[in-house]
This record gives sequence, C-alpha cells and structure tokens, in this order.
Amino acid sequence: MHKAGFVNIVGCPNVGKSTLLNALVGERLSIITSKAQTTRHRIMGIVSGEDYQIVFSDTPGIIKPHYKLQEKMMQFVISAFRDADLFLLITDIYEDIQLEESYLAKLQKTSTPILLLINKVDKATQEKLEEKVQKWREILPTAEILPISALTKFNLDLVMEKIKKLLPPGEPFYSKDEFTDKPERFFVSEIVREKILLHYKKEIPYSVEIVVNTFKEEEAIIRTQADILVERDSQKGIIIGNKGEALKRVGTQARKDLEAFFQKQVYLELFVKVDKDWRSSDNRLKNFGY
Repeated sequence: MHKAGFVNIVGCPNVGKSTLLNALVGERLSIITSKAQTTRHRIMGIVSGEDYQIVFSDTPGIIKPHYKLQEKMMQFVISAFRDADLFLLITDIYEDIQLEESYLAKLQKTSTPILLLINKVDKATQEKLEEKVQKWREILPTAEILPISALTKFNLDLVMEKIKKLLPPGEPFYSKDEFTDKPERFFVSEIVREKILLHYKKEIPYSVEIVVNTFKEEEAIIRTQADILVERDSQKGIIIGNKGEALKRVGTQARKDLEAFFQKQVYLELFVKVDKDWRSSDNRLKNFGY
C-alpha cells in the first residue's frame, strides 16, 4: 500500500522550522537566520520512498499581523492548515509558549494528528525538558511529544518513522525526482534576502523584497539579475553602503551560496531600487507571489 500526505511544519518565529525542513528533506530549501519572520512564503520539500511520499510544508512563523505583507504571510499558514494530513508543531527548550491564540485554538480542536517537537534539547537539562513536556501536555493533550535537535539531527530518524506511520493511504502528488515545488528563481531571491537579513539591522531586512528579472542557465554558468526593492531612498543608500561595499558583500556571499546550491558557476548582478510602500499594496504583493 502506498502512502502520501502533506506534513505542515508550524511554530512561532525563531524555533528552527527552516533548519528542520532542510534536515528532513536533505536539501537547503529554506533560508536560515536568527531574525524573526525569515520565512515569508509557503515552501514545500518533497521526500519520496518506494511506498511513500511526504510533502513537507514550511510556513511563516505564526504572528499577529501588523501590516498587509504579514496578513498575506498568515494566509499561507491558514491554507497549509487546511491541507495538512499531519502537523509538526515545533517549539524549543527556551521558547515561551506564545502561539497566536486563534491558531492554537484550531490545533486544540483538530482531529489531524500532531507531533509536537521540542527543539534544541542538546542545550537543555533533563529538568528543563520535563518542565516543557508537562506544559505542552496540558495545552495539547492529544499531541505526541518528541525531543529533537534539528541542528545535530538528534531523533530525526524517529520523527521520520512516526510520520510514515501516520501518513494516509494515497498516490504520490509529485514525481520521485522532485524535491520542491519552487522554481530556480525563488531560490535566487531567497538566498539574496538571507544575506540582507544577516548583514542589515532594524527595519531594513523587513522593508526589502527581491525580484529576479532574468535567470539563464547555460552549459557552464548560470547568469541571473535581480533587483533589491526598498521602500525609502534612505534605505537604498544603506543597502548600497559606502562606495558600494555593502552591496558587493551581499552579492559575493549570495553568489557563493548559489554556486553551492546549483552546483555550477553563477554570475549574479544586483541593483537596488525604491518601490514605495510595497508592503502595503495588494497589487504589488500579488505580483511578488503573496
């Protein structure tokens, strides 16, 4: 009997959802930084075996939205909730239990199985772990709780075995050689955005969107050009930096990661442009895939 299903990875920001997705799929699909709201889109990672297919879905961290972009991000979370055959709810040993109330209420009422993963246990005492387990048993008594470390891959084999047992019967949704639903341009934009998240402070990373205008794969090289969009002229100057040094650093580091991802030489060209208030425009957000 073949099994196939959608496994929705959910949690608060900064608990290691993207690290977990990459570890489970075995590919670098989600960018990873210490900043909240690193994930903006719904990203699917596909794992296929002889008699099963798992479609992992990494969604933005659950927050209460404060502007239009965040509203669109939470729509990805809601759509993934409807599709899910299984929830991987990831928290960590340090996180206070602060899931957005309406989403927590949905999880408490759902009949869909929940594996609750307490991440970063490699840094925890046994006493701290037992305290977290007890708290979550009170909040989600139907969930099965497993301690893990996404970074060191502790207990991830066990997580995969649990998932396979809980998958519903069904035929594969994707061919066996696919590992994501996203096109190449998406990974260019995400890797550039990751470098901006890592190197700029305060509001700058959250005011940025990356638009990939060209992606041409030749036999020996990939040539790609992208615009870094900001909301203010002052932000444009900060992104570029003195004599263009800050932008050059972003481009160099992004190019190296893209070459590792695509296993091919990459020529990356970046420009910075102002697109005022793009985060609050329905039309602009729709054009950007939100």
